[in-house]
Amino acid sequence: MAAGSDNSTDWEIAALLNPVYDIQRLGIDFVASPRHADLLLVTGAVTRHLEPALYATYEAMPSPRLVVAAGDEACGGGVLHGSYAVAGGVDRCLPVDVYVPGDPPSW
Repeated sequence: MAAGSDNSTDWEIAALLNPVYDIQRLGIDFVASPRHADLLLVTGAVTRHLEPALYATYEAMPSPRLVVAAGDEACGGGVLHGSYAVAGGVDRCLPVDVYVPGDPPSW
């Protein structure tokens, strides 16, 4: 879920699907519905506008569920930390299991 990202992390995640990395060979696939997901991958600092959507997406996932914060913004708010429009990093809203820092993150 892009919760207010600058798309640098999203481009790196999309690159994981290309033939070089081929993340699908490991059984990892991106799904459109949170009801079919085991893991919520969040990019970007959580904006106040998307905060309710992030909660709704998390609640729609079946248990047990994992949350991964990918990128500097998702890990701690990044350069937008403290802005009036940003709630902060993902850990301010949801329990995060894994942090992948970097902008874009190095997998």
